[in-house]
Formats: sequence, C-alpha cells, structure tokens
Amino acid sequence: MSSVYVHPISTDADQLRQYVQFGIDNYKGNNCYVPPLISDDVNTLRPETNPAWDFCEAQSFMAFRNGEPVGTITAIINRASNEKTGKRQMRFGWVEFIDDKEVVDELFAAAEAWGRERGMTEIVGPMGFTDLDHEGMLIEGFDELGTMATIYNHPYYPVHMERMGYTKEVDWVEFRITVPDAIPEKHARIADIISRKYGLSVKRFSSKKKLKEEYGYAIFALVNEAFANLYGVVPLTKKLIDHYIDVYLGILRLDDISLVVDEKGELIAFGIAMPSLSKALQQSHGRLFPFGWYPLLKAIRGNSDVVDLLLVAVKPEYQSKGVNAVIFADLIPRFKASGYKYAESNVELEDNSNVQKQWEYFEHRQHRRRRAFIKQL
Repeated sequence: MSSVYVHPISTDADQLRQYVQFGIDNYKGNNCYVPPLISDDVNTLRPETNPAWDFCEAQSFMAFRNGEPVGTITAIINRASNEKTGKRQMRFGWVEFIDDKEVVDELFAAAEAWGRERGMTEIVGPMGFTDLDHEGMLIEGFDELGTMATIYNHPYYPVHMERMGYTKEVDWVEFRITVPDAIPEKHARIADIISRKYGLSVKRFSSKKKLKEEYGYAIFALVNEAFANLYGVVPLTKKLIDHYIDVYLGILRLDDISLVVDEKGELIAFGIAMPSLSKALQQSHGRLFPFGWYPLLKAIRGNSDVVDLLLVAVKPEYQSKGVNAVIFADLIPRFKASGYKYAESNVELEDNSNVQKQWEYFEHRQHRRRRAFIKQL
C-alpha cells in the first residue's frame, strides 16, 4: 500500500497558498530558482480572479507523506484549445515534486485519472490556462538563473517524465543577448528602409494611463493576431485582455516599451520588456509583505543590468519584412541608457526560425531549453 496520499485542493486561497509555498520550499538553497509571487499564482489558480476559467476546467492536487507535502500538480482542460484542435487533450501545470518514484507516480496518476473521467485521451505539459502562463519543463540550462516568465525545475524532473512514458511534444529555446553599445549598422539601415517604405513610426508615451487608454486593447488584440498559429495558443477573450491590461501594463517602465504604428496610427508591431526581477524575487521569497515589495520596486524602477524581453509581436502581413529591426533600433539606445548589459529572450519555439533570425545581428548564446511532454491516456 502506498505511503503517499494525493489530496484534491480546493480553490480556497489559504489552501492554494500552501500549495504554491511547497513549490518554493522545494528549491531551498538553489541559486538559480526564481520564485513566483505567491499571490500571483494563487490568483491564477482561482476562478474568482482568473477569467481563463470561463473556458477552462481545472483541479489542483497535493501529495502528502506522513502529513508533509511532497508534490503538487494542476490538471487543466482548456475547452477553447480542444475546440480549435479537435483533440481531447488535458494539460498539467504547477507541477513540483521531490525526487521519489512513488510520489511522482501517485501525483500524475491522480491528474491523469481526473482527465480520463472527463473523456480526455492525452495529457500534455507543463502548460497553463493560456499561452501567457508559464510553460515548458526545463531540460537544459539548470545552472542558469531563471526568469520571472519561465519555469525552473530540478534536473530530475524530466528523468521522471521519461520514466513514466512521457515523450517530447515541442521544445522551446531561450537566448541571452548582449546589448550592443550602438545599433548594429545593418540593423539601423533595415529599420530606416522599412520605416520609409511602409510609413512606420514609433509611438512613445509619458503616461501609463494614456498608454492603456490608447493602445492597451490594441496590444493584446495584436497578440491574438501574431501568435494565432503558435503551439498551444487560443485567442484571448475581451475579459482576459481587460485582466492583462490591469495586471501587467501598470507595472511596466515606459522606456522599455516600443510601439510601431502605421500612417493611420494603427498598431502594427510592439516590443515589451522590463528589468529582470529574478534577483528581486529571490530576495522577496515570493511574498510582497512585509518587506518583499522593496527589492521588487527597486528592480521595476530599473535597478538591474538585465532586461527581460517579455513580448515581441508583429502583425501577420508585416512579418518577415524587417519590422523587428524598427523595434530594436528604438529600444537599444534606451536599453543602454537604462544600464542594461544583457537581454533575456524568454521562450521561443525551437522551429520558429523567423524569430530566431533577429538575434543574428547581436552577440548571443542559446542557454536554456524546455519541453512540453505528452502521453496518451
């Protein structure tokens, strides 16, 4: 008889805080792990605070042994994704576990059984409710400092996945780019040619309120257009867009945002970045209070030599025409003025050559790889 008990977790905030806290505790002493803000993960895992529950069903599970937590997993069914693909697929996310075969097997057995009971025929992950949640299990780059926007996990995680019969579905790669002292000459030339050819210009703001009002919705509408054919992506609803505008646009530095518009002022591309919060999140231990807010506030104000490239999107009809050069020709001088030495690309599908071509103008290295694993139920 198994000594591991897997318990379904309600969406009660107190239970979810314990759930998220286990994931943080599982990395004590690891200098590369970047904890989430507990409040952010709790809000994502509750239907009351995450509009994605309008088209998703989910159940979190927590594994215990002798009364002590030893693992977590959230089973998710994204109905919008299944309608788009015609599949009966469930996802798993927020997966954490100690290095113990019995724990891992019982944890995944609970999630898989939940999906089978609802008619699902395959399971894939780690993935979240939407494409803007964390996705992909780290399989290379365990000695690299993680980022706010990605998952860090122990090296034994993918070993257990393969042992259980999970196989590769897709891989994402990440790059660390050296911020150049000046705009590369070829880059600047392309940006100038493209801007004149298509009548493009860069829109800047001195007020976050005006940014939200004039282009907040347009930014996420463009995400829907630009990312429509990428793996695991479903359109963001208006309710979700309103949610993301409120949650994310308010904390960004205006100097780290580049909006490219056409002659009519319509948004055709953007780049959104922010100072790396990795070290600040490590100092905060996942909590804003009583003192976790201070290092985070300092980092958000630009006290970092690393910038995270959170989102870069180009309208489909302008893709592969060099518009990315316009974005980076605008951002590079501002990155240098802010003291950034390096940029983190965050996740890019390994076969997305169009995106990866943009780094060829810069000194860069591919330093992390992560994977979505799949298994038939």
